[in-house]
Amino acid sequence: MRHGHRLDNFDPDWAAKAARPWDPPLFKDGMVRAFQTGQRIGSQTGFPIHRIFVSPFLRCIQTASQVVAALSSLPNAMSSIDKTKLKVAIEDGLCEMMNSVAIWPEVSPIDGKFDFNISDLEAMFPEGMVDHNVDPIYKEIPQWGESKEKCRERYVKVVKTLADKYPTENLLLITHGEGLVTTFSNFYKDTTVLEVDYCAYVQLRREVSSKDGSVVETGEYEVSQSGIRFSHDPVTIQTPI
Repeated sequence: MRHGHRLDNFDPDWAAKAARPWDPPLFKDGMVRAFQTGQRIGSQTGFPIHRIFVSPFLRCIQTASQVVAALSSLPNAMSSIDKTKLKVAIEDGLCEMMNSVAIWPEVSPIDGKFDFNISDLEAMFPEGMVDHNVDPIYKEIPQWGESKEKCRERYVKVVKTLADKYPTENLLLITHGEGLVTTFSNFYKDTTVLEVDYCAYVQLRREVSSKDGSVVETGEYEVSQSGIRFSHDPVTIQTPI
């Protein structure tokens, strides 16, 4: 899932006075849309969500927080989660593409160092929901100057590794626009993504068979999406970040 509407796209003066201009929060409409998308995921997907993995950027953390609130607000008969068992973890591998294409040079740190107060970010979720026992796929965010190719390799690695690490659980990954472009085009072949809406999401489903509690076989992914416009023609159009 992509994060909601970011504030700096609606307030052009925000970055000039912000302490962390490279890490904008959600715009108020982004909060609303994230909550509404969480309700839709919870009531319409038809299967329980066990874990949420989220990029450390504030707009993604706030999106995840709104999704959690939405899922928790649904009546038990409509909800697709066990509210007592849902777990959240921050995954650096889901972070923004770390270059000047995604983060404007005029707002990026001069020294190329991006700092995140993980304890403050984790505090945005209900007590006991953050799973500190999760071993992250990436121990830190990539260094500044990451190429688009390396970024796309990173997103695919995170999706595949988490799916294989938790084969019997349903996961919700909250990330950035390039993450949706990469995931959709990688698993839905021969397509070119034209645009990704805020709070768009890609749904990957596969059959998993097990024996004596161990996974013995996984099927091919079935892909569906919401909020992504794409073409089967060989065109290249940049998606908004």
